[in-house]
Amino acid sequence: MNIKIKPIKTEQDYKEALEKVSKLMSAKINTPEGDALDVLTTLIEVYEAKHYPIDPPDPIEAIKFRLDQENLSRNDLATILKVERGRVSEILSKKRALSINMIRVLYQKLRISPEVLMRTYPLAKKASTLKIRG
Repeated sequence: MNIKIKPIKTEQDYKEALEKVSKLMSAKINTPEGDALDVLTTLIEVYEAKHYPIDPPDPIEAIKFRLDQENLSRNDLATILKVERGRVSEILSKKRALSINMIRVLYQKLRISPEVLMRTYPLAKKASTLKIRG
C-alpha cells in the first residue's frame, strides 16, 4: 500500500488524514503502513492542538471528577485534606479557594495535576448579611 503523507494545512487535508488513519488502524507496528499511521496521527494531533484546543478543566470540577472516579465521598476528601467537612463544602461550592498545601495534597493523594489545581476560578459570592436596626 502506497500512502502519500503531506502536511495538514486545511480542514480538507485534516479530513483526508482522518480517513487515511481509519483505513490504517489495523496496521502492524514496524511496517510501512504502521509507520504511516504513526506519522499521520502525529500530524493530526498537531493540527488539532492548533485548531481545536481543549482548555484544562476547572480545578473544582477536576476534584469532583476524581472523587467520583475513586468512589470517594466528601468525608473522604476531608480526611485526605485534614480539614473539617464544612471546609470541604466551602471548597467544592467555590466559596473558599484551594490553599497551596491543599494543592500539594491533592496532587500527592489523588494524582490531580498541579497545573489544573493552580488555575484560577471565580469564587462564589458570599451572601451579604443585613443588619436591621430597630
